[in-house]
Amino acid sequence: MDLISEHPYWLMRNGIPYTYPSLQEEISTDVVVVGTGISGTLIAYKLAKAGIKVVQVDRRHAAMGSTVASTSLLQYEIDTPMHVLADKIGEENAARSYELCLDAIYQLQDICKGMGNTNNTFKLRPSLQYASFKKDIEPLHKEYTLRKKHGFDVSWLEQEKIKEFYGLEAPAAISSKDGGQIDAYLTTHCLLQECLKMGNKIYDNTNVSEILHHRRSVELKTDTGHTIKAKKLVIACGYETLKYIPRKVATLNSTYALVTEPIAKEHVWKDCSLIWETATPYMYYRITGDNRILMGGKDDEFYNPDKRDASIKKKAKELEASFSKRFPSIPIRTDFRWAGTFATTKDGLPYIGTIPERLNTYFALGFGGNGITYSVIAADIIRDMILGNTNKDAELLGFNR
Repeated sequence: MDLISEHPYWLMRNGIPYTYPSLQEEISTDVVVVGTGISGTLIAYKLAKAGIKVVQVDRRHAAMGSTVASTSLLQYEIDTPMHVLADKIGEENAARSYELCLDAIYQLQDICKGMGNTNNTFKLRPSLQYASFKKDIEPLHKEYTLRKKHGFDVSWLEQEKIKEFYGLEAPAAISSKDGGQIDAYLTTHCLLQECLKMGNKIYDNTNVSEILHHRRSVELKTDTGHTIKAKKLVIACGYETLKYIPRKVATLNSTYALVTEPIAKEHVWKDCSLIWETATPYMYYRITGDNRILMGGKDDEFYNPDKRDASIKKKAKELEASFSKRFPSIPIRTDFRWAGTFATTKDGLPYIGTIPERLNTYFALGFGGNGITYSVIAADIIRDMILGNTNKDAELLGFNR
């Protein structure tokens, strides 16, 4: 599947920092991870930290799937509001889901610090969720009250303060202290280098054409006739993972994004907050390290890559218009624009773990606006499962919920 259009901002900004060979031999390992994006790499990293021998493979160049197209907002807020999620899975489980995402943001901070964060790929940022319409004020306040009840550091803002602090036209909003932003593409490449130092092996441009699930092992065959034998398999290749699961767990959609030319410093809003709205689908905005505005949204149903990419110019104009309506005092000019594919689940939560139809195989399916924080959660759960340790959150995010 073609997951992205041709020119995502992060690829144009960073180029290809590192390259890896294709597999040209027979190989065996403890765990093979299919996918070299942020999800697969975080899993490989945590497994290597636990002393497990890992091989990573990808049919593309490293991090060139959904990761390079990510807008990389780090929010603990799930696409499904906590008060709505509580009706689906219970209040305590809903709160726990949000807590896991919050913890994941600070885990990422620690991981980046551990690598030196020399490229400033990670930064903490507060977030602001605003009511798109007056009718959204009541449910948004309900959300605020529930988050406050469960200890999240949030504040309620009325229209006047929103305008003063953010230059944003909106009737009400929740301000959240905890959030962040990251260059997921560059961070993934840095993590891959750390994995190499710990003894992992990484092969890109290596297409797995067949997977054989044995009672105590797995066997992967490539389209060049080579074989990888492993005790365990982790499939973390983004939305392409769905083809390996014999049940429908998600729906594919297309999303659109752009990055502006740098804006003047006086137009940068309060604390460079991440900003998003209550509408579905929602618009979202953040400010990059060089004072560009990155925005995304205008999602629609995914049909095929050609139709998605043909809509980029039109969707970019819609993104610009929506931004200017909300931020009338900030002049913008688009510099880069692109599209990508994402998926949604019935409750907005990821699917992480195993299914009986695929022996010795673990799946990391982190979808929606929390894809990166879900990747951190998946890395913890799958590491614990492979080590034989109990993880109390595995059932909450498993396939049998």
